[in-house]
Amino acid sequence: MTASILDGKAIAQRLRAQFRDQVAALAARGQRPGLAVVLVGENPASQVYVRNKVAACEEAGMFSENIVLPASTDPARVIERIEALNRDPRIHGILVQLPLPRQYDEAAVLAAVSAQKDVDGFHTENVGALALGNPRFIPCTPKGVMVLLQSAGIQSRGSDAVIVGRSNIVGRPMARLLLTADATVTVCHSRTRDLASHTRRADILVAAVGRPAMITADMVKPGAVVIDVGINRLANGKLCGDVDFASVRAVASWITPVPGGVGPMTIAMLLANTIEAAQQAAEQSERFLGD
Repeated sequence: MTASILDGKAIAQRLRAQFRDQVAALAARGQRPGLAVVLVGENPASQVYVRNKVAACEEAGMFSENIVLPASTDPARVIERIEALNRDPRIHGILVQLPLPRQYDEAAVLAAVSAQKDVDGFHTENVGALALGNPRFIPCTPKGVMVLLQSAGIQSRGSDAVIVGRSNIVGRPMARLLLTADATVTVCHSRTRDLASHTRRADILVAAVGRPAMITADMVKPGAVVIDVGINRLANGKLCGDVDFASVRAVASWITPVPGGVGPMTIAMLLANTIEAAQQAAEQSERFLGD
């Protein structure tokens, strides 16, 4: 068996073509979607991510504002900038690029983002709404994974899904989404005993731990769908995921590559959430004018 490729890059390109039409329609209603990205520090990977996000916005015809601050910036100053963005009618989505420098309280900075502009889905209000099954904004990476599965006609209902990783950014919201899609979900982590005994049960296996090639072929059920969220840079400069791609592809039915799998979908879902925020703003404005 050789697994089929879940080509996130190709799917994201198709979606972004649709986004251009949606952006144009909203702009005609006076709500051109706008995204602000806040980057603190000089992390090279973060700089690349931010450039990609800003470029994607511009390609879709969206307004973007890129705020870059040195790592030495007083956290109170960053929160002030975020609060100003909360009040800016041109901005519908605010993204704080993680990780922040060590001296920052990430939770406090993320909490400063208005829940109505939290297109990353990290605000406690939005986390709670997702947990209750009525999300405003779904975190971009898990949302992208669900779109990938749907695009290939992969059924979550009744499947055994195993997630390796329990972060608030990927693992936990991924579990909630798969539960909502009627999968039976197991979340594994660094303290899980005999990890392979869990992963070998998975019809859908999601790896999101940040450890290169951690998931090997002997840990995968034949015919499983394997989603590799990890992205790691090796000593030779090459990128690889959390899955040993070459060996696992010989066992799985579907697999995402790194790069070109989940990463492009994450950016596409960021645009989708920002467009949704602009849509909500347009509807609110039209209701106000109607009153």
